[in-house]
Amino acid sequence: MYLKKAFWSDSLNSDPQTQSPSPVGDVVNSLDKQRLYREITLALRTGLKDARAEFSFLRVRGLRSILKFLRSVAESDSTINLFCHSQSIPDLQGSSLNSDPQTQSPSPVGDVVNSLDKQRLYREITLALRTGLKDARAEFSFLRVRGLRSILKFLRSVAESDSTINLFCHSQSIPDLQVVPVLFQHSLKELEEQRVVNLDHIFGTEPIRIITPSTDSEVALALRVLEGCCLLHRESTLLAHQHKAIQIAQGLEERKASNSVMVGNVFNPVLMNILSTRGVLEQGACLDALISIMLDSSANQMDFEACNGIEEVAILIKDKQVEENLRLKCGEFLLLLIGHVNGRERSPMAAVHEDIRRLMGEKSASLIWAASQFGSTLDPEQRLMALHIQARRVLESLDLY
Repeated sequence: MYLKKAFWSDSLNSDPQTQSPSPVGDVVNSLDKQRLYREITLALRTGLKDARAEFSFLRVRGLRSILKFLRSVAESDSTINLFCHSQSIPDLQGSSLNSDPQTQSPSPVGDVVNSLDKQRLYREITLALRTGLKDARAEFSFLRVRGLRSILKFLRSVAESDSTINLFCHSQSIPDLQVVPVLFQHSLKELEEQRVVNLDHIFGTEPIRIITPSTDSEVALALRVLEGCCLLHRESTLLAHQHKAIQIAQGLEERKASNSVMVGNVFNPVLMNILSTRGVLEQGACLDALISIMLDSSANQMDFEACNGIEEVAILIKDKQVEENLRLKCGEFLLLLIGHVNGRERSPMAAVHEDIRRLMGEKSASLIWAASQFGSTLDPEQRLMALHIQARRVLESLDLY
């Protein structure tokens, strides 16, 4: 008979790493691991916060803190593993310092922030439109001018960002916020429609509503606003077409042909009437508005051809008594009309080249066609400069021939 060893005798001299784990040891290891992970995340968040700062000395402090942290992490495999695990979290990734915020993966918090920013922008857009349109509908011209200036300033700020342009386009689907109808109903309203037609209010108790006529500056501002709306919002060209911006009202052509006396402004479309009767300030703004209205709008292009718009422009550019700036503006209009409006496929203005050749001569028409192909690869500033240069060449060719 022999004496057996006690079952615990081997465990007294065995390696601690080969011992079976105990529940208490697991808890201790887990707590140590959690503590290390909290320290790692805290060190990363603190360093990255400074590394994202706007000032250089703060970024330097953050980078030094992160570098010191990385050196301490490299001393142990366990801390290296925890650091590697932390880099699966976008907020703790050091690579986000140089990455584009738009390329980072969206988070629920970021989506909420973006949604709130979008709602705030839309509220600001609607408030600016309501305030400007309220003045633009006023009875007095100085109030309408104030409203138009506010809207024009608003449109310039909208054009700086694609997101604000999209929100503005969405706002124009709401009738109360549509800008173009207000322009034609008030600032661009015909003078004949603003006159007092009877004196019944003198003998009655109801006060008459007096609306002051549009001044030159008001009409010019309204045309600039119209230009901006059509450039930012394509459907605004349809609204302009509905309000007879270039189109002659149905039934008036027959009356105009049958009665030669009634050939006043009442038969002319709104913009063509401004182009033929107003001053230099309004005529220049009208030419720019015509281009924006006809861009990508076959209906307005057909109306322009039906109204003999080319003939009106040719009369202005050929008249040497007209101011040179307006004649240059007419040259720019013809270049843009041929190169960027009518130069597209299936243009409805099929006879525009023949009209220019007939009204301005073969040589000038050829020069306009050749010069209209300018600047397709230039930046906006260079393209604008090229447009001015080519317009002056067109003007010189007319004076020469």
